[in-house]
Amino acid sequence: MPKLSVIVPFYNVQQYAPDTLRSLRLNARRDFEFVLVNDKSKDETPAILDRAAEELSDVAQVQVLHHETNGGLATARNTGLDAARGEYLTFLDGDDWLAPGYLTELVTAIEELGCDFVRTDHVQTVARARTVHRVPIGRRNEVLNPREAILPADRSTSVDYAYAWAGAYHRRLLDRGLLHFTDGLRTAEDRPWIWKLHREAESFAVLSLLGVFYRRGVASSLTQIGDARQLDFIRAFDQVIEETAADPDADRLLPKAVRTYCAIIAHHLSDESKWEPSVARQLRTLSAAAVKRMPQDMLGDVLNTMDLDRSAKLRRLRRRVTTTKAVA
Repeated sequence: MPKLSVIVPFYNVQQYAPDTLRSLRLNARRDFEFVLVNDKSKDETPAILDRAAEELSDVAQVQVLHHETNGGLATARNTGLDAARGEYLTFLDGDDWLAPGYLTELVTAIEELGCDFVRTDHVQTVARARTVHRVPIGRRNEVLNPREAILPADRSTSVDYAYAWAGAYHRRLLDRGLLHFTDGLRTAEDRPWIWKLHREAESFAVLSLLGVFYRRGVASSLTQIGDARQLDFIRAFDQVIEETAADPDADRLLPKAVRTYCAIIAHHLSDESKWEPSVARQLRTLSAAAVKRMPQDMLGDVLNTMDLDRSAKLRRLRRRVTTTKAVA
């Protein structure tokens, strides 16, 4: 069994894949496994991965998996999870990269702590600019209860730091069904995943370890494209609400889920210029329906405590639902 499996989906990233693969080589060990998933790329990415597999195989264990159809990031990660053999698992995106030696430090830390999973800070890169983003938890290198890290509702917490690649995960979580993503989600795939992890895992820790470089602003990224695929955030947060409502601690945890969902809807509504006109209309319609599905008492409490700009956007959606019902 490899000590660590690194699952890396790639889709049309021929410009960035060489940097990603070079960083894997600088982190390679014989007992590490790199699971490279080509999600039906249309450029030279498949050929780059096949060449890299030959070059990396002398320093690490390597699998290259090719999808016959494009399934999106969540599906590609699931393909990697199904193939991975490691005692520990982590993720990397095909246009990001790692600092040399980072993976060894990551594995050493989670082994010493003995917890289910660990979370790390990361460096966001935009062109040549670098910004450090921290896990929103002050206690470091200490085993904590994941459920308690979901709250408080009105502050940024660990479930808001929804980056699967910022950490490592023991295989027992995979065996318990906690590491797979909702198949087919094209965006916000990390949101139901991180909530499930924090509700159902037994222990975690935050490391003072910096080594993941997240490339933001890539033209092919869905965060830069205002098409209908981005609307999958509705399906992702509906899942968060539904699963959290079924939790024994729903009374405590659900207000946080509702507040986060509202904040994300307001964020998308405030940036409608990036959307194609037909998708912007879909956004408003689907968001209004989502507001209607939320627990209304909790929604009212959330709107009363949000800032005026965001609460006004959401109240307009709420009135739209009421008006539509009255007309019907």
